[in-house]
Amino acid sequence: MAASSVILVLLAVALGSLLLVWWARQRPRARSVCVVVLGDVGRSPRMQYHALSLARRGFDVTLLGYRGSKPHDEVLSSKRIHILHVYEVNRIPVGPRVFQYGVKVVSQAMYLLYTLLLKTPPVDYILLQNPPGLPSIVVCWAVCCFRGSKLVIDWHNYGYTILGLTHGFSHPLVQLAKWYEKLCGRLSDLNLCVTNGMREDLAKNWNIRAVTVYDKPASFFTNTPLDTQHQLFMKLGHTYSPFRASTEPLDPACERSAFTELNPRSRKVTQLDGRPALLVSSTSWTEDEDFSILLKALERFEQWILDGANLPSLVCVITGKGPLKEHYGQIISQMCLKHIQICTPWLEAEDYPLLLGSADLGVCLHKSSSGLDLPMKVVDMFGCCLPVCAVHFQCLHELVKHEVNGMVFMDSEELADQLKMLFSEFSSPDNRLKQFRKNLMESKQLRWDESWERTVFPLFTQN
Repeated sequence: MAASSVILVLLAVALGSLLLVWWARQRPRARSVCVVVLGDVGRSPRMQYHALSLARRGFDVTLLGYRGSKPHDEVLSSKRIHILHVYEVNRIPVGPRVFQYGVKVVSQAMYLLYTLLLKTPPVDYILLQNPPGLPSIVVCWAVCCFRGSKLVIDWHNYGYTILGLTHGFSHPLVQLAKWYEKLCGRLSDLNLCVTNGMREDLAKNWNIRAVTVYDKPASFFTNTPLDTQHQLFMKLGHTYSPFRASTEPLDPACERSAFTELNPRSRKVTQLDGRPALLVSSTSWTEDEDFSILLKALERFEQWILDGANLPSLVCVITGKGPLKEHYGQIISQMCLKHIQICTPWLEAEDYPLLLGSADLGVCLHKSSSGLDLPMKVVDMFGCCLPVCAVHFQCLHELVKHEVNGMVFMDSEELADQLKMLFSEFSSPDNRLKQFRKNLMESKQLRWDESWERTVFPLFTQN
């Protein structure tokens, strides 16, 4: 009798589950996508761009991720995009690190499953950023199976290679993460990736077919008009001293920054004679960016100025947040530089493109953990027609063309030589920097929305 009761209960649960699956699949719904980012939504520009492009083409978008930096205003103002913030699950400070990591992964999986099933509406697609893929790939796949949705993975990099920077590639956790990523990555219905090199590697070593969708700058990454530059410099000068004027104007009514001056009568903004050059680098302050390379190059640049070389003083702005910011901040504070000022602000989303469009040179220290992704920061710089010096790695040639739109370097010595060459005759109208800028302006780069229309939108409409 007891056995019969158990069987009846199990049959009832099974039948109820089948009915629930049928109900979830049959519910009517408009075209809809859930964009999943197990990271700070405001610091995930590519996924924000995906959400905007989908919304502009009539999709209802749920953008799920961690609260942190402010997303771009266009995302916040879109009536078709709903941002759902989730909490980041932290490791418990008890037991061995492997145990802590395992508990975190399981807790994160249960929390993500609960959120996707009970707090998000049924959708046609789940578009998942990878990395991090552990445990999000298998959770999103399970939700897709339950609801009859399709899983799209956007491969930005490999999660196991990022983990390997901290633990070493032979560590059991790293090997487990690689096995998981390789196995579960095949569960997706569609795959996007950021380079042709990654596409080929996915096909050859992981048996995953993907479509290359290059990062492209959004429309708001462009040259910054001189009057807007002045407004930005004055605003930043309230907080960061390198943007403040080093001398007072002859006319007290004039408004002066370190780079520009506003005539109050004509309302005309001009660049100051002898102004410093503005060098910009952006970073997540992680292990895959060695900022000692830039700092050593700046020290050598300073020495050349002290030795009498015809070089401008520099304002170096390193913008971003991340775990190694305090480490490098301490190193910067101990540097004795007279002609170079360094500041490390975190900029509002609307100010960052304005800064890039105001700068003279960008520097990128991103060295991919896999060698197969490309730095979004360089894409944004190119959108602002800002020449770039970038550290070399495997796939960089798919973005930076040496001596065409910038320079590629291997170490601090090579970077220092490039800075010296590019900033020589800084005030000359035909110096090398201005030629690189001209090449970028004439290249007629595609913007994100145009590129997305050609590559991604057909995938969402045909499947």
